[in-house]
Amino acid sequence: MAAIRTARERARTEVTAEITRAARGQLAEHGAAGLSLRAVARELGMVSSALYRYFPSRDELLTALILEAYGSLADAGAAAQTRIDRADSRRRWLVTCRAVRRWAIARPHEYALIYGSPVPGYLAPQETIEPAARVMLLFLDVVSDAVLSGALLARFAPQSAIPRRLETQLRSVASTFAADVPEHVLGLVFYGFSQLLGMISLELYGHFVGSVDPTEPFFEYSMAMTADLIGLSGPG
Repeated sequence: MAAIRTARERARTEVTAEITRAARGQLAEHGAAGLSLRAVARELGMVSSALYRYFPSRDELLTALILEAYGSLADAGAAAQTRIDRADSRRRWLVTCRAVRRWAIARPHEYALIYGSPVPGYLAPQETIEPAARVMLLFLDVVSDAVLSGALLARFAPQSAIPRRLETQLRSVASTFAADVPEHVLGLVFYGFSQLLGMISLELYGHFVGSVDPTEPFFEYSMAMTADLIGLSGPG
């Protein structure tokens, strides 16, 4: 009986993977708003009723694609970090930025799904929050290590105080994810992450054409400037 159950689970996993593969193709061709369960079923030679046994609605299929995209992106960033000495916070930050950019360029439609415009009529469920946080935590981990080792350099003195409401928000994040990171440094991490996503979005959607194109030199310069602003350094 257990062997039968295992075979069924394996078959279900394989069919689910085929469905999400076909759905990614639909995503690339029609965008998230144009994703259709019927179109996916047709591509796979399935009747719609059979596909609904795996994904009862378009929203559930979208959620699966979102979870898959966040996981793939976080894995790419984590793999890049493993090749760098943990004490070299500056290089760890930069290679993670590069890994996120490479992933986005290779999978632009999945990037758009998780960091682009909201899909009309779709409300992301609670289960997407933790996978989304995995990407941000890659950067928080770098800064937290730098703080704990005393390697964070105070390169720039803040010119204005953090607004009280923002300070409260940052304190809440710190208490959950980065208790050792001061609020003003955590604010810089969010700023740096926003810069990264903004740079990638501008590049993917063609806004640097005719100016800083190819974009890589400007990207490297901007990410290095962010690392400086945060105060990240290498060993010694």
